[in-house]
Amino acid sequence: MESISKIGGGGSFMEHFILQPNHAPNLPLNSLTFSIKDMYDVKGRVSSFGNPDWAKTHLAATCTAPTILNLLEAGATCVGKNIMDEMAYSIMGENIHYGTPKNVTAPDRVPGGSSSGSAVAVASELVDFSMGTDCIGSSRVPASYCGVFGIRPSHSLVSSSGVIPMAQSLDTVGWFARDPKILNKVGSVLLKFPEIHHVKPAQIIIADDCFELSSIPYKALTSLIIKAVEKLYGGGVLKHQNIGSYVNDAVPSLESFSMYNIPPIVALSSAMQYLERYEFKKNHGEWVTAVNPKLGPGISDSVYEALRISGKQIDTCYSVFKESRDAITNLLGDSSVIMMPTVSGPPPKLKTNISELKNFLSRAFSLQSIAGTSGCCQVSIPIGKYNDVPISISLLASHGADGFLLSLVDKLYEVMQGEEVVN
Repeated sequence: MESISKIGGGGSFMEHFILQPNHAPNLPLNSLTFSIKDMYDVKGRVSSFGNPDWAKTHLAATCTAPTILNLLEAGATCVGKNIMDEMAYSIMGENIHYGTPKNVTAPDRVPGGSSSGSAVAVASELVDFSMGTDCIGSSRVPASYCGVFGIRPSHSLVSSSGVIPMAQSLDTVGWFARDPKILNKVGSVLLKFPEIHHVKPAQIIIADDCFELSSIPYKALTSLIIKAVEKLYGGGVLKHQNIGSYVNDAVPSLESFSMYNIPPIVALSSAMQYLERYEFKKNHGEWVTAVNPKLGPGISDSVYEALRISGKQIDTCYSVFKESRDAITNLLGDSSVIMMPTVSGPPPKLKTNISELKNFLSRAFSLQSIAGTSGCCQVSIPIGKYNDVPISISLLASHGADGFLLSLVDKLYEVMQGEEVVN
């Protein structure tokens, strides 16, 4: 490990250092550089988890996270750790302690979180790819806001050992890249799948009710990808469906979260956030109570709301997650995907009061809940700008269909490049 002093642009780095790769020739990630979210263990270094009080009260790691070692062994060079939201408990990307990484694609807007610095490092071209995590959107949201590719892989397929937990039933690693081919290369290393030969999708299901949750016009989000689908596969693979209605019928345990006639996807989000709070409390409640850390606005409210949770509905939550996995698997099989917005609208402006974003965040978490509760894989695909801010579209595939999904994204993006968003 060799220290370096250069500070990256955009304020995306917590610290710079070099982790040397395997120098053997012809490795899949030879010559690529990457950075990591500051909740991955690196031997001899303390992870801040986005908060100085955490850093002060924890020891340096005694070994490096296996996921990082796998990337080094495949030939990639790690150049440092990235800033993140405090305790990974926000999708905004703002940090009052270490600074907010600059969203280079929309400087007056938040970068998204909680893997904020990781997404910004890629968007700023400081690294070829970066490692984040995704619990309830922490890779997908910043990927969308910063105009880069981001993946939430299938739950538990990539080791989270040596990564500070948020909520283990939801936690996955995640990674970012500007190029879908690099996203795919990293996936081949971490997911350990052989070379994937492109498979024509059986169906591409357009989630009509999910698009209703986005403030960005449907045509702006879908015109490029639908055109690419029609060119590659013909329009017959496209199908419209109300995913909420399907989930409502296929996930009977969701009834416990469907009070006041809320839409099924909102109920799914409620179950997801309940489980996140419960497991966060189990993981970190004692530390928060003992240390009373200084937490930023919004973060403090979220953390202490988690500490107040009773856990009365936790068994129902686990049932919702199992039924949701089965439901999405039955819907998609091995070779179909759901097309949906990644986020509920453009990235909010910096320093927006969190109280003004209640409806925005409710819609945002609803969109994150399908992959979150089912454990399925999802990729956010940048498609350009709308009103001068980045926009994206997502494709979601069954649990374990990560290789198929990454190959499909790569193929579609080849056709989408050079086309302009329909405003």
